[in-house]
Amino acid sequence: MSDLRNYISKIKKNKELKTVKTQVSTKFEIAGITAKVDGSHAVLFENIKESNFNLVSNLVGTRKRFALAVGGTEDNIHEKVISAIKKAKSPKIISSGKFQENKSKNLLSMPIVTHFEKESGPFITSSIVYVKNPETGKQNSSFHRMMPIDKTHFSIRMVEGRHLHRCFVDAKQHGEDLKIAITVGVHPAISIAGAYQAQWGKSEIDIANSLLDGKLTLTKLPFTGLNVPSGSEIVMEGRVLQDKTHPEWMVEMLQTYDHERSQPVFELENMYFRNNPIFHDVLSGYSEHRLLMGMPIESKLNGDLKQAFNQTQQVSMTNGGCNWLHAVVQIKKKHDSDPKKIIKKTFESHRSLKQVTVVDDDIDPNNAEAVEYAMATRFQADKDLVILKNVRGSSLDPSSNQKKLQTAKMGIDATRSLSKRPEGFELAKIPKINKIKLEKYFT
Repeated sequence: MSDLRNYISKIKKNKELKTVKTQVSTKFEIAGITAKVDGSHAVLFENIKESNFNLVSNLVGTRKRFALAVGGTEDNIHEKVISAIKKAKSPKIISSGKFQENKSKNLLSMPIVTHFEKESGPFITSSIVYVKNPETGKQNSSFHRMMPIDKTHFSIRMVEGRHLHRCFVDAKQHGEDLKIAITVGVHPAISIAGAYQAQWGKSEIDIANSLLDGKLTLTKLPFTGLNVPSGSEIVMEGRVLQDKTHPEWMVEMLQTYDHERSQPVFELENMYFRNNPIFHDVLSGYSEHRLLMGMPIESKLNGDLKQAFNQTQQVSMTNGGCNWLHAVVQIKKKHDSDPKKIIKKTFESHRSLKQVTVVDDDIDPNNAEAVEYAMATRFQADKDLVILKNVRGSSLDPSSNQKKLQTAKMGIDATRSLSKRPEGFELAKIPKINKIKLEKYFT
């Protein structure tokens, strides 16, 4: 099975799921509980005041659950994702989907969560949008948060230049509304693929099918003609109106408020949902949001850098950098010029990066204290620092020029100098320390 319920049963069996049977509200309470639990467990809410739907959050809030979603382990996440990208294959299309058990015209029947005090409203944060590429005819799928306006309309957040926005502009230039489909509540492998920014004309759903060992099936929708995962909990289809916008602002993955934007408006044609549907909510700026967006990029960086530089061991998008703005690259250095070449390539592979730190293979890139130790003992600011000014950066960074999307970037070579004596950098070890059991010595 390749649906959300199958994944939930797996994490429940692994004691990674907490169930809340007490009645809770969509207004701040669900968000507050999710934030308190943060990544430690997924949470299933079975009694929601404003809706008959159930709700789940924190599905992939840890690397362990992320690995489970892609059918791997914490040690081989990137190999699984990279392999799925290379071996992407189209899913089978079947005549009917489980989501067709119920039909509605009321978007507000869903438990749409109000997360933060100064956001413009409640948001669907797990919504994956499906659209047909006007040039290739292939489908694209990507995350786009949505704010309800009334029973049949949402504002839909689009990033200019990304695939959905390009399709929207193309439809508008032809004097047409853009037909799209939306899913909420899918297997996390589908979400992970949807968060990956595939090349123009490539289908992320094919990557999801590969992650799910070819077991994903799709069902064609009557109004849009688009194919969506058959096991989806909730499916909506309709059109993005070419001539209407609505103001909104939201909390981004840096846990900061974005500025007000006028965004396009989605108009509902049909809404479908399974019996006892499960709505998926992603708490912006917390662990699930950051891992969903950051881990596919981390996989991409690992693949790109290992292909370009065979001494690259591991790349980590750091928690302190919100799994988006900072990266640490672990290498087995051969020449003193290697780190600066690697810094340049890393920035090219993910343009939102603001800081890249290169460390030796004896430094754990996932350990912030170890990385800082490398900077303290192996880095000289006058020769090991790379500064890039007025370059393209992330639109999320509030310290940057967000209108022009310009920022300053920093590369740090925190590796051992090959011209100095190696003993001066060697980490001292105590023989057989791992065999010492303290309980033997203390009573």
